[in-house]
Amino acid sequence: MEKKFSLKRLFEMYDEVLSLPHKQEIARELRDEDDLFLLLVYSDMLGIPNPAFYYTLELYPYIIEKFHDWHLRMGMEKSPLDGIRCC
Repeated sequence: MEKKFSLKRLFEMYDEVLSLPHKQEIARELRDEDDLFLLLVYSDMLGIPNPAFYYTLELYPYIIEKFHDWHLRMGMEKSPLDGIRCC
């Protein structure tokens, strides 16, 4: 079987070659953004005033699974929140 090279495939290969050395940096940046987002969502429970607390309550069911990994990455051995027990 012959592999057909199209212009689209050529652009995909070019993009892979350019992004290959930066995959760890991109993953780290995405993780940092997620950490900041979780801090903003849980900030009111941690004692930091959050004016958008009412709106972030709707997000809790979706991000509760990530909470355990987040608090461990932030250096907290156990959950700092009384309402959320994950450890």
